[in-house]
Amino acid sequence: MIIMSVDFGDARTGIAVCGKSEMIASPVTVIAEKDFTKCIEKTAALAKEQRAEQIVVGYPMNMNGTVGERAEKCKLFAEELEKLTGCPVKLWDERCTTVSAHNALNVTNTRGKKRKAVVDAVAAVLILESYLGFRRNSGEPT
Repeated sequence: MIIMSVDFGDARTGIAVCGKSEMIASPVTVIAEKDFTKCIEKTAALAKEQRAEQIVVGYPMNMNGTVGERAEKCKLFAEELEKLTGCPVKLWDERCTTVSAHNALNVTNTRGKKRKAVVDAVAAVLILESYLGFRRNSGEPT
C-alpha cells in the first residue's frame, strides 16, 4: 500500500511516502504554508499526486501521554484532510521525531538554511518508518 506521512507544522509541513512494498520511507517535500486551509489543500494535492492509499499524520502528544493544543490542531488537520481526500487518515504518535530529525541532520552535518528546509521532511520520514515498523510487527494487514 502506498502510504504518505505528514509532519504538520504552523509554517512548514514535511511529507514522506513509501511505495507498495512498504519497505522504505522517502522524503517528498516540505510545504511552506502558514494558512491552515491552504496547507490542507496542498497536502491533499500531494496525496493525489503520490497516489496515497493511506495517510499518517504525526500526532504530537505530550511526553506524559496527554493531548495538548498542538495535538488537537493536528487532529483537526487530519480530519479535514480525510474529508478532502477520501483517503483513510491515521494519527500516529510522533513524540521526539523532530528532535530525532535534528540528530540525524547533525550526523550528516546539515546546517543553516538547508537544515531548516529539510528537517520537517526528515521528521515525516521518521513518522512513516515508525508506523511501517508497527505494521510489520503487529501483523496489521499490509
